[in-house]
Amino acid sequence: MRLAGPLRIVVLVVAVGLTWIIVSILLGGPGDGFPRIQHLFTSPESSVTAEPRARKYKCGLPQPCPEEHLAFRMVSGAANVIGPKICLEDKMLMSSVKDNVGRGLNIALVNGVSGELIEARAFDMWAGDVNNLLKFIRPLHEGTLVFVASYDDPATKMNEETRKLFSELGSRNAKELAFRDSWVFVGAKGVQNKSPFEQWQPRSPHTDCPRPIPSHPVPAAREEQQAHQQVRGLA
Repeated sequence: MRLAGPLRIVVLVVAVGLTWIIVSILLGGPGDGFPRIQHLFTSPESSVTAEPRARKYKCGLPQPCPEEHLAFRMVSGAANVIGPKICLEDKMLMSSVKDNVGRGLNIALVNGVSGELIEARAFDMWAGDVNNLLKFIRPLHEGTLVFVASYDDPATKMNEETRKLFSELGSRNAKELAFRDSWVFVGAKGVQNKSPFEQWQPRSPHTDCPRPIPSHPVPAAREEQQAHQQVRGLA
């Protein structure tokens, strides 16, 4: 019975010693603060350094356009579900959010010198009157840039004159456009050559839906009679 007191003291000393060792391990030693405790309560995901985000430029382009050029980006509509977009100099000219796009051809007219929007309209090429489109593009002045993005059906109402006018604006594919093709084009009144900014995607032969043309960056000069388009976007 006399050993009970000393044994209690020994047990207490051992317990204190073990506690000190455990605390020392967790704290990591003098001057270290609480790194090991913090490590225990830190998730692996939070310790990973976040990768820097890629910088975006006007209209979300991955690279800037040269000086004296217009930055633009375009994307055609997807089937009859997702509307097209036309962005110029970081300003959205046409989109579903702006509620100014529609089935058929979505066209924005832009001053080729100042880059200012002249007018933007949508033309129904399935059930609309093609004469409305002809009245819109016949009187264009030289140097006017023409941004075109299709949505659902760009061609059913197209006649020979319509296709000829788009060809004169620099299009290579206007004469071949068919029901529910996807088409993005930037041309200009008065150009002598075909526009380098055009993409045409015929609808899939196995479905009744066109494949959308994604956006892509391309430079456009601020000079009259010079068109710049991107069929996946304009730059």
